[in-house]
Amino acid sequence: MVDKKLRINLSDLLGKAEVMIYGVMGVLLFVAALAAAVDAASILWADIRHWTLASGTLGALDQLLLVLMLVELLHTVSISIRSHILVTEPFLVVGLIASIRRILVITLQAASLTKGGEWTAENATLFRASMYELALLGVLILILVISITMLRRTDSKTAESGTA
Repeated sequence: MVDKKLRINLSDLLGKAEVMIYGVMGVLLFVAALAAAVDAASILWADIRHWTLASGTLGALDQLLLVLMLVELLHTVSISIRSHILVTEPFLVVGLIASIRRILVITLQAASLTKGGEWTAENATLFRASMYELALLGVLILILVISITMLRRTDSKTAESGTA
C-alpha cells in the first residue's frame, strides 16, 4: 500500500517536473526565435539602406529558416506539454528545413568559389566536396519527404479506422 502511494506521488512529481522543463524549453525557444527574427530584420534593413538587397537576402533567408525551425520545435514542445506524447513529424520537418538551409549555404559558398576567376586546385577540391554534400542532402531531403508522407498516410488511416 505504501509502495503504491509512493509510486503515485513520485509519478506525479516527475510529471510536474517534465511539464516545467518543457515550459523552460519553450521560453528559451521563443527567445531564440525572436532574436533570430530580429537579426533577419536587421540584415534586411541594412541591405535596404545600402542598396545591397540582392547580396544580403540569403543571410536574411538563412535567419528566417532558423526562425521557422525554432517555431516548429516550439510547436512540438507545446504538443508535448498538452498531450504528454512526443510527436515525430515536427522533428522530420525541422530536419527538412535544416537540410534546405544547408543547401542554400553550400550554394552561396560554391558561387563565391566560382566568381573569383581563379580556379585553383584547392577551389576545385572544395567545389567537388560541396557537390557531394549537395547530392547527399538531396537524398536526405527525399527520404525526409517520403517519411513525412508515409507518417501522414499512416495517421490518416489510423484516424479513419478509429472512426469506422
